[in-house]
Amino acid sequence: MWSFFARDPVKDFAYEIIPDTQEKSGIWSLHRGKRKTSGEPVSVFVYEVAQGTEQQTQLAKAAFKRMKTLRHPNILAYVDGLETEKSLYLVTEQVTPLAVHLKTQAEKGGAGELEISWGLHQIVKALSFLVNDCHLLHNNFGVWAVFVDRAGEWKLGGLDHVAPEQGDPSGVSLPAPKAVYPDMEKYEPPEMSNSSGEKWAGEVWRLGCLIWEVFNGPLPRTSSLRSLGKVPKALVPHYCELVGANPRARPNPARFLQNCRAPGGFLSNSFVESNLFLEEIQIKEPAEKQQFFQDLSENLDSFPEDFCKHKVLPQLLTAFEFGNAGAVVLTPLFKVGKFLSADEYQQKIIPVIVKMFSSTDRAMRIRLLQQMEQFIQYLNEAAVNSQIFPHVVHGFTDTNPAIREQTVKSMLLLAPKLNETNLNQELMRHFARLQARDEQGPIRCNTTVCLGKIASYLNAGTRQRVLISAFSRATKDPFPASRSAGVLGFAATHNYYSITEIAARILPTLCAITVDPDKSVRDQAFKAIKSFLSKLETVSEDPAKLADIEKDVASCAQAGGPSSSWAGWAVTGMSSLTSKLIRNTPGTEGGTLEGGDPTNSNSPTGAADSAHAAHAPGRFNRFNRNPREKVKKQSSDWSSSGWDADDSWSNEKEGQGQSSETDPTLATKTLPLPEGVRLASEYNWDSSNTAKGASQNDLFAEMSKKKREERRKELEAKRAERKAAKGPLKLGARKLD
Repeated sequence: MWSFFARDPVKDFAYEIIPDTQEKSGIWSLHRGKRKTSGEPVSVFVYEVAQGTEQQTQLAKAAFKRMKTLRHPNILAYVDGLETEKSLYLVTEQVTPLAVHLKTQAEKGGAGELEISWGLHQIVKALSFLVNDCHLLHNNFGVWAVFVDRAGEWKLGGLDHVAPEQGDPSGVSLPAPKAVYPDMEKYEPPEMSNSSGEKWAGEVWRLGCLIWEVFNGPLPRTSSLRSLGKVPKALVPHYCELVGANPRARPNPARFLQNCRAPGGFLSNSFVESNLFLEEIQIKEPAEKQQFFQDLSENLDSFPEDFCKHKVLPQLLTAFEFGNAGAVVLTPLFKVGKFLSADEYQQKIIPVIVKMFSSTDRAMRIRLLQQMEQFIQYLNEAAVNSQIFPHVVHGFTDTNPAIREQTVKSMLLLAPKLNETNLNQELMRHFARLQARDEQGPIRCNTTVCLGKIASYLNAGTRQRVLISAFSRATKDPFPASRSAGVLGFAATHNYYSITEIAARILPTLCAITVDPDKSVRDQAFKAIKSFLSKLETVSEDPAKLADIEKDVASCAQAGGPSSSWAGWAVTGMSSLTSKLIRNTPGTEGGTLEGGDPTNSNSPTGAADSAHAAHAPGRFNRFNRNPREKVKKQSSDWSSSGWDADDSWSNEKEGQGQSSETDPTLATKTLPLPEGVRLASEYNWDSSNTAKGASQNDLFAEMSKKKREERRKELEAKRAERKAAKGPLKLGARKLD
C-alpha cells in the first residue's frame, strides 16, 4: 500500500517528452512531446524548481494558473498540466517559438507578407481580448511570447507576468520582466509607469517593437525603432502610432486592428478575408459558402502550404461532411491534396472521395470523373471494385451525354485496378451497348479508343471474343472518327490476333474501308493493311516465326502497350485521336461532347457529320448515314449479336434517314453528284478506262438494287409481325397488303 503513495507522478503522466528537443522559452524549457495512448503531438513547457529563483518559481506558478483559466482562439491552448514539488509541466497544442519559425522561413526565402499579416491580426486580437475584455495587462509582450502552430497561425503565450489593470486584489505583486530579464529594458516605453497615459499604452508600445522585429530581426536598442527598415509601406503610419512618444496618442489594440483592416491597409487582403470567413463558416448562409469555395480555388496558390494542409483542408472536409457544400469543394480539395504525403492523402481525402462517388448529384459526379487523374494513384483495388466502380457504371446509362463521355474516359484510369468480373464482364457489357446504341458519335468513338487502350488488361478469352467484333463494328459507324478509331484499334492491338484471324476476319474488314468517303480513314486503312500483310508475308517466308508472332495471343492480362514497333504509327494515331476526342480539343473533327448536340451543325460534332454527309459523292452514298438519326439499337449482351459486325449494318446504311415504313420507294432514290464533280478526279483514281468505269457503275447499281430488295423484304416481315401481334382486324380497319 505504501508503494502506491510513493509512486512518481511524472511516470504516470499521460504525455511523453521526446528527448533532445529542448528550446529555451523564458524561464521555461520547451519540449516536443506526444500523448502516450494516441501519439498525438503536443508541446510541453517544463520548469525545474531547483534551477530557478524564488521569483521565477512564483512566475511559473502564476503562468500555470493563467493558462488554465484563459481560453481564446488566439491564446496558446492549455491541454494538460502536472505540478510537483520538483517541477511544473504545462502541456499545450504543438507549437514553435515565433523566432525559430521566422528563422526557418528565412532559410526558405522568408515569410510572406500574407502569412505575417494574418499572424499580426491574430496577436493583436488576442491582446485586445486581454485588454478590453479581461481588463488584464500582459506585461511580457514580445517575440518571445508568440508561438506558431502547425497551420502557421500565431498564438499568444508567455503569460508569466499577466496582471489586472488595477493591480492584484490579493496584494500579491509579480516581479517586472526587467527585474527577471535585464535585457528586457530596451522594450520598455520611454514614459514612466505612473504617467497619465492609458494603462495599455505600454502594451501597444511593445506591439510596435514586435512588428519591428518581425520584419527586421532582433532589436539592438530602443532608438532603432525610429528606422523603419523593412516595415511594409501600408503598415508604416499605423506602426508610427504604436511607437509614438506621446502615450495618449497610442491607439487601443482594437482601434489599431480596425485601422489596419481599412481598404488598402496591411491587414486587408484575400488571405485575412479567407481566414475570417473560415472562422465564421458555421453561421454563414449556403449561398455565401458556395461563393467562398469557388473563390478559394483561385486564392489557394498564394496561400502558405501549412495553412492549406492544417486549416483549409479540415474546413473543406467538414463542409462536405456536414455542410452540404457539394461539388464546389472538389477543386480546392484536390489542390490542397497536392501538399499531402501519400499516407496523409489515404487517411484524410480518400474516405471522402469514396463517399462522394455514391452521391446522386450530377455536378459532383462529373467533377469527380474529370479530376480522377489527381487521386487515382491513391485508390486501392479493393475500394475501386467494391465502393467506386459500382457507382461509376451508372454514368454509362445517364441521359446526359457529358456524363456518359466522362465515364468512358475514366475507364482508362480505372481499368488497371478492376478485378476480373468488373473488367471482362461488366465493363465490356456497357462498352458493347454504348458502341451499338449511343446516338452521340464522339461517345461511340471514345468507347472504341478506350477499348483499344485497355486491351492489354483484358484476359485472353475476352480479347478474342471482343476486339475483332468491336473494331469491325466501329469501321461501319456513320461517324468518320469512329471508323478511324476502329482501324487504329486493329493496328494498335495487332499482337493479340492470330495469323488465321488476320487473314480471315481483319483484312476483309479493312479492305472494305479502302473505299471509305473520308480520306483520312482510307489512309489509315491502307497503312493497317500493309502492316498486317507484312506480318503474313513474314510467316509465309519463315513459318518458324509463327510462335513468336503469336506469343501474345493467349497471354494473360498485363499492363503495357504494343510488343513491337511495326505498329508504332497506330499507337501514335490512337494518341492523336485521343487528343482530339478525349482531351476536349475544340474545333476538331469529332470533338468530344460537353453537352454538345450532334443535330446542331454549329457544334463540332454536328459540323463534322454534316460536312461528311455533304461531301460524300456518287457511289459512296451507300456509306452516308444521317447523323441526326439514332444508330440502330443492337443487342448488347456477350453473344455474337452483341459485338459481331454483321449485315444489319449494311441494311441500316441503306435505310437511315428515310421513312421507309410508310414509303419504301424512298429507298430507290439516290443523291445526284454535285455539279462539276468527278469521282475519279476527286479521289485521284484512274478513270482513263471508260469501259472499266462503266462496269464498276453497273456493279454498284446491281448491288444497290439487291440491297433495296433485301430492305423491302425486311420491312414486309416487320409489318407481318406487327399485324400478328395486334390480333384479328376490327371491322372497318384497312387491310395491309
